[in-house]
Amino acid sequence: RMAEKQEEPSNTQNGEPDNAEEGEEKKKKKLKREDLPPFEIVTGERLPAIFFKFQFRNVEYSSGRNKTFLCYVLETQGKESVTSRGYLEDEHAAAHAEMAFFNTILPKCESSLRYNITWYVSSSPCVTCADQITETLKKNKNLRLTIMVGRLFMWEEPEMQAALKKMKSAGCKLRIMKPQDFEYVWQNFVEQEEGEEAKAFVPWEDIQENFQYYEEKLAEIL
Repeated sequence: RMAEKQEEPSNTQNGEPDNAEEGEEKKKKKLKREDLPPFEIVTGERLPAIFFKFQFRNVEYSSGRNKTFLCYVLETQGKESVTSRGYLEDEHAAAHAEMAFFNTILPKCESSLRYNITWYVSSSPCVTCADQITETLKKNKNLRLTIMVGRLFMWEEPEMQAALKKMKSAGCKLRIMKPQDFEYVWQNFVEQEEGEEAKAFVPWEDIQENFQYYEEKLAEIL
């Protein structure tokens, strides 16, 4: 039955896991009328398999892969721990999923709470997003962020390398997704066909070599 609900694309906007977010929804709607963002954030609990297979593929040449898909696990530790998960994608290049996460999923960090965040992202952040992530982590010492990326974006650029180093020094853990991580995303964030048994993750041919290639590059940069 859950699968049926997820099949309706028009509902993905409201596919928020927690009731606590209903107030947020109202606020967002109000905000939308007054100040429409240049892009639309598509949030849903599961992303279509076809997007996953194309966007998350850890190829070296990522032509056509100019969207960012961000799957997140957000653990809020207070008196009780609350875990929520979902995914974001950026609709146009005008704004990116990384910033959308901070603006919509985690608009304000309560200083009395600790947040452990894990992102599974199709590619590493651009320079602007990397700088903003660094600033956010510096401002909010109660935030722990681990970013698992499928590919490194423009990693040859000195400016990009410097931005990734700054993220690391601000406490961000940056990791390349291993085949097991892709499998985790497949099982936890990708829509399975209705009425079918969950399909096993099928690794692509060069998944391991590409992981090792990017891991070496990242180690050199950091």
